[in-house]
Amino acid sequence: MQWLMLLLAGIFEVTWAVAMKYSEGFHKLLPSAVTAVTYLASALFLALALKKLPLGTAYAMWTGFGIIGTTVLGVLLFRETLSLAQVGCVVLIAAGIVGLKLLA
Repeated sequence: MQWLMLLLAGIFEVTWAVAMKYSEGFHKLLPSAVTAVTYLASALFLALALKKLPLGTAYAMWTGFGIIGTTVLGVLLFRETLSLAQVGCVVLIAAGIVGLKLLA
């Protein structure tokens, strides 16, 4: 169950980051509200996951989910570009998440 909580925390983290981009500096009401609600949801689910998971593992995975998710959505939604080096680094982050899950 703690892994599901951590996954939900990661999904909400990506959601608030994307909503913040859409809010245009908190000048648009709906994306700003989505940012606030999903930010709190992300923190709540991370806190629930931390009841059973080690802090270092959970936090590294949570931030890793955020990095991977926002990178992918940045490319898909905002036409951001990535260099080959950036792609390689994101792949290394993904490998780190898999390693943490397998070893935790």
